[in-house]
Amino acid sequence: MDINDRIAARVKALRKEHGFSLDELAARSSVSRSTISLVERGEGNATAVVLEKLATGLGLPLAALFDDPGPRASPLSRRADQVVWRDPASGYLRRNVSPAPSVTPLRIVEVELPPGARIAYDTAQHLPAIRQQVWVLDGAIELAVGSQAWALAQGDCLAFDLDQPVAYANPHAAAARYAVVILSTA
Repeated sequence: MDINDRIAARVKALRKEHGFSLDELAARSSVSRSTISLVERGEGNATAVVLEKLATGLGLPLAALFDDPGPRASPLSRRADQVVWRDPASGYLRRNVSPAPSVTPLRIVEVELPPGARIAYDTAQHLPAIRQQVWVLDGAIELAVGSQAWALAQGDCLAFDLDQPVAYANPHAAAARYAVVILSTA
């Protein structure tokens, strides 16, 4: 199963698990019913911004849309088995590093942000609450959380609640790589 098929199946399964119709998820996520339908059929290339809105509407972190829905409960997540996805809009590459969520409440995502790329999530309050830490592994990024902005260099780590818009930018000539550690407080 390719990554778009996995995302399609996951969004549809999570929507049904929550008991939401397409119209209900559209209202909760600010994503049109037709776009949700396209995502669930694996048609088109949903952007990270659309997927973040859907995850927020489902009350989950974005990383949950990439989870393997199977009963995998191993505490080991081998690199070769980790889900990798590229955002068609910004070109950023994300890798879900953590084992299955049934093994640990933490999620670790590795991101490579290309030179000149910017990704902005305008979703605000997540329920349940989500805490994040962003640790820059290589290069440098600019990170805005609400009205506050930080320039983060290699080795810097920023912790914040995911309760306001967030934007990641790489205004530099080289790619940046960072880890996002996510904890849902539910």
